Amino acid sequence: MHSARRQLISSFPRSPVNILAICGSLRATSSNVAIARAAARVAPPGTDVVIYDGLAALPAFSPDLDVEPLPAPVAALRAQIAAADALLIASPEYAHGMPGSLKNALDWLVSSLEALGKPVLLVSASPGGAAHAHAQLAEVLRTMSLPLVDGGAHVFTRARLDAGGEVSDPELLAALAAGVAALTGVVARLRAATAPSDAT
Repeated sequence: MHSARRQLISSFPRSPVNILAICGSLRATSSNVAIARAAARVAPPGTDVVIYDGLAALPAFSPDLDVEPLPAPVAALRAQIAAADALLIASPEYAHGMPGSLKNALDWLVSSLEALGKPVLLVSASPGGAAHAHAQLAEVLRTMSLPLVDGGAHVFTRARLDAGGEVSDPELLAALAAGVAALTGVVARLRAATAPSDAT
């Protein structure tokens, strides 16, 4: 493969890049869902961000249930992850840790192959800064062999949303734009590494 072509492939991911966003809060007006929507707005062209909405429907993880046929919500989660190029996880912090519903979703992925090797942009946000949950999540994701793009732990209150419930804070929007750009860059490098070699 010519060096110029190799550089082009490694610099720009093929379109589209499909990102599945998983938000750790079950709250209907979750700020972390607003963060996922904001990430979709500031994503590079050719990036499609879909927000996963099945977290509340997942049964509590049990190895006894992790057999065929899988519970329908688990099968749906794994299928959506298999179809994605990368993941975005946006989570609040509860009692110095990640929400139990989010940990439950991750537990359902440990024994499956769908998520293995998929890069993850991790963004944590709570009024207290979410540093504890962020560190906990980062450790779990690394243990699951998911390449991590660290989007930071942010002090986040409703003041950073506009009247319509959308993220309006310039600093946070800039951080999200940088994080999603870095995530698509990882996807580009992974695609280039697995692309067929050009003997010409």
